[in-house]
Amino acid sequence: MVGDFESFKADLSLSKLEICRALYRQNAGHIRIRKEHVAVPNLVRIVESTLRLARVKGFHAMSLRDLSADSGMSIGGLYAYIRNKDDLVHLIQMHGMLLTRRTLHDYTEGVDDPRERLHSALRAHVYLSELMQPWFYFSFMETRNLPQPQKKEAIAIEREVEDIFHDIIVEGMERECFRRVDARLLAAISKAMMQDWYLKRRKYRDHEVGPTAYADFLCDMMDRYLQPD
Repeated sequence: MVGDFESFKADLSLSKLEICRALYRQNAGHIRIRKEHVAVPNLVRIVESTLRLARVKGFHAMSLRDLSADSGMSIGGLYAYIRNKDDLVHLIQMHGMLLTRRTLHDYTEGVDDPRERLHSALRAHVYLSELMQPWFYFSFMETRNLPQPQKKEAIAIEREVEDIFHDIIVEGMERECFRRVDARLLAAISKAMMQDWYLKRRKYRDHEVGPTAYADFLCDMMDRYLQPD
């Protein structure tokens, strides 16, 4: 289950490195660096620089030269990992997808009670999007501009997250922990409320609402809505 935000933050710092390690192994066919201990930290730099630049000037406006300057890697060094911006966007999408999937899985696995599992999924997603806000913002804002294969990947990620919440809600209804509702619609609305957190951070900052308070609110709201009749 998800603990407090600070413990989640400490765990995630390790997960990000492991995700880039998984990225390296999945893309070993075209990454020319054969030493994993060298390649993985560079992948972290590439991902973080891309997200930073995409937020400042937009992914389509940034160039590989911009990425070279921001990451401190030479153009030739970048080409050891990516051939072009299509490779780059695939790398960024895969990084976020793997991290989201692993996080939600790790924090819900073994939680038998549907209500507690739903709370864990909600908290994990809010906390993750707080710490990885540049990626979540990138994925949402840039999807419409991506080439078709990458656009399909981005849509698949969103549907996969919705499916996790849908399945928890359905199981809760089957076990009579939740009242009968439209599980698909509720999962979609839950995703929209979590998107509001990372897309409109200034609004919540102005109201002095932090990630823990927002996650508490979502859990309470879902409890009230799903409470058995």
